[in-house]
Formats: sequence, structure tokens, C-alpha cells
Amino acid sequence: MSKNHRYALFLGCTIPKRYNNYDVSARKCAEALEIEFVDMQERGAGCCGPVFLRSVDFDTWISMAAKNLVIAEEMNLDIVALCNGCFGALKEANHHLKHDEQLRVRVNTVLTESELPEFKGTIEVNHYIKMLYDYGLENIEKKMTMRFDGLKAAVFYGCHSLKPSEAMQVDDPERPHILEDLVDITGAQAIDWEYQLKCCGGPILAINEDVAVKLAQEKLDSAKAAGADCTIMICPFCEQMFDTQQLNIERRLKTKYDLPALFYPQLLGLTLGYTFDDLGFQFNRVPADKIKTFLSKIEQGE
Repeated sequence: MSKNHRYALFLGCTIPKRYNNYDVSARKCAEALEIEFVDMQERGAGCCGPVFLRSVDFDTWISMAAKNLVIAEEMNLDIVALCNGCFGALKEANHHLKHDEQLRVRVNTVLTESELPEFKGTIEVNHYIKMLYDYGLENIEKKMTMRFDGLKAAVFYGCHSLKPSEAMQVDDPERPHILEDLVDITGAQAIDWEYQLKCCGGPILAINEDVAVKLAQEKLDSAKAAGADCTIMICPFCEQMFDTQQLNIERRLKTKYDLPALFYPQLLGLTLGYTFDDLGFQFNRVPADKIKTFLSKIEQGE
């Protein structure tokens, strides 16, 4: 657990530009749980060092990530990232730099030349869901004002929250349970479904849209067939495939999935007493009417 439940919040590039619903709901849940976030962007944090750059130029990638790591070290706070890509980049870079002395010397030279502090290895990088899990399921439940008993949710981890497992160290990459456990405490049922550990298709959307959309379609078909009322995301790129692309697929196939794609803190936030507007549901592309109807029935005691 970080110092007094204070964390350096790393938002990255995509969330502030496209997914304010993830940002606001994550902050609201943290506020209800008395977790304090200190924004790293205000301290000069930049791009995480995206995953694709790692395969093109390793030193540039890890130097970009290291800049953000040393900012958190100067803040004396562990990092919390919402985006799987940002988490993966920062967590893996932190792992490499802590365990490879020659690499650390090389990167510190770059940092020094850029008039930045040297990397010391004094902080950890957490995904938002791991932070919540470590906070304690029982502690979260104590703050809840209602439960979603009976709601069936298809959780989706995304690739970079779990792999490479040696560096991520979040959960068993083949049989994870953290997100299911976090969903279950809300009263909702995290269902078993076939494709919950497969790629969403997002990484290849700009390269081959047809293949990417086909991958998203098979996930939606699988979740729907398993009886899901909604899907639960923890990554903005996965959200794009399950939310925005769901509407595109519906137009192409002339069908209707009606599977609201929620960021986990949106679901949790409702149980903590926040409203749909508080949690940014107005920014979800697939309307959350099904969730609103479910909540209305709970409130009416049905």
C-alpha cells in the first residue's frame, strides 16, 4: 500500500482526450474511498512510451518511461495508471531498470543529459484495479450504499494489464481473478465467457480495420451468448472496441447487441452512491439504459 493512500496519478494521452468517463469515475471512487491522487501531468509527465515504440527503439521507449518514473520518485509516491498501455510501459520499464544495472546506467546518462534526476528505483507502478484490490475488498464494501444483485457482467482484462507476467505481477495471467472479485463485491456476477483473455483488436485497428472489427465482433458475440448484461473494461483501447466499435458493428450487421461497455469505476461508483452523470455515463457511446433500468428496479425493491 502506498503512503497514506496517496498516489501519483498517471493519465497518459488517450484518457484525457477521449475517455473523460474513465477519468472522472476513477477519481470519484478514489474520493469515496479516501484515496488521494496527485496528478503527474502537473509535474511535467509526458507520454508513457507506448508499447509499439518498444519494438522499434528500445532505448527511446525506456527513456521516455524513465522520465515519468523519476517524476514520481521526486514526488515520493507510487504511480497509479488507468490505461493498460501506460501501466504496461511504466511497470515493465521500472522492472527492467531495477534489475539491469547496465541499462540503468545508460538510461541515467540520457536523463542527466536532459537535466532530469537519475532513476533510483524507489517507487512502484500500480494498475488502478490492483490499487483497489490491495485497498481491500471488505474495506470497499463498507463504503457501498447499494448492490447490483443479479446483474451479469462480462469482464475483460486486456493484454497489457497481465503480460508480460514477470514484470506486471498483477495476477495469474492465465487464470486471473482480481477484476472478477472487484465486480462480485458490487453484487454483480462476473460470468465465465470464452474470450475474456483474448486481444480486443484495438492494436491493429489502424493497420487492418476489418480484422480488428472482426476480433471485436467475436468478443461481443461471445459475451452476449454467455448472457452478459454489460461488459466491464479497465483499458481505454479495449473500451473503444467494445463501445464505439459495437455501434459500428451493429450498423454493418443490422443487429443489436445492447451491451453497455462500462469502465469498472463506473460500476463501482454507482454502488458508492454517485449518479450516472457524476460518473460520466453521458460519454459512453453505447447507452447505459439497461443499467439504468436495472438500478431503477433495485431502488423500487423489485
